[in-house]
Amino acid sequence: MAEPILSVRGLETFFRPDEGIVRAVDGASFDLHPGQTLGIVGESGCGKSVTARSILRIVDRPGRVESGEILLRRADGQVVDIAKLDAKSALLRDIRGGEVGYVFQEPMSSLSAYHTIGNQLMEAIRLHRDVSKADARARAIELLRMVGIPRPEQRVDSYSFELSGGLRQRVMIALALAAEPRVLIADEPTTALDVTTQAQILDLIRRIQRERNLAVILITHDMGVIAEMADTVAVMYLGKVVETGPVDTIFHAPRHPYTQALLRSIPSVLATPLSRLATIAGSIPHPYARPPGCPFHPRCESFIAGTCDAGAPPVTGLAADHEVRCFLYDDAGTRRA
Repeated sequence: MAEPILSVRGLETFFRPDEGIVRAVDGASFDLHPGQTLGIVGESGCGKSVTARSILRIVDRPGRVESGEILLRRADGQVVDIAKLDAKSALLRDIRGGEVGYVFQEPMSSLSAYHTIGNQLMEAIRLHRDVSKADARARAIELLRMVGIPRPEQRVDSYSFELSGGLRQRVMIALALAAEPRVLIADEPTTALDVTTQAQILDLIRRIQRERNLAVILITHDMGVIAEMADTVAVMYLGKVVETGPVDTIFHAPRHPYTQALLRSIPSVLATPLSRLATIAGSIPHPYARPPGCPFHPRCESFIAGTCDAGAPPVTGLAADHEVRCFLYDDAGTRRA
């Protein structure tokens, strides 16, 4: 396999309000390869979006990247540690949008209501490309056509509030691709969209990825989207990556109790009519009251007293491309009695 285009190693992003420390991302590690889709999945509040924002160093205050490495292999082969760059450096500004595009979770709040979508696209284009306004406008129209917006010559002068949710999401994708990045981060790209529009947005991302050999990080809580789109999966819980592996392995041979519980909670057409969906007991702990040991142990059906609550579980390699952070497996990857 080719060298990863993005490697995250031991990433820690903390928020330090007056009340205490919130460990939003607590030692996350994963790789992303060219042309690959990495799905990051977990319940709300598990640190998925903060992980994505940490990659581009756009975490809102009082949060900041405390430690770890964010290694980006640029087009010229140079490897840059984004975590070590100054937040206001020209190189980091060039990476944002130029090397790594970001589709934000809420297009209505991410798009300006005071500027046309054409002006916003032109600004993104001219920030990374030395082109005239006329060329930038032509490029903006081309981008709108590429993402499937009808009548792009007219829509380029529209405002965000004049567009439907699906069209706004397409504009967000066009903005993320304005400077032809090699990595695309899509944060909940199908949230609040009807199922037909969701399918269209996912098909759009897949088509653009295939045409440009994009590496995609897809953040979602929808396991159905992960099954359809991802090549590899990272399951997060309370800021930690608890299991990583190929999508088929994660769905057909999950090892971490949290991954298994997530999969049990998916509705099935084979389920008994009117039967209750399986749920995960309890809820995510309060950020100021993290449990000792494994963060999932208060909700875990396989909890081992005196072990799971005594220390942090190690990362165990089950196969060359499958890892789990759990006390249930020994160093050889065999499940303990």
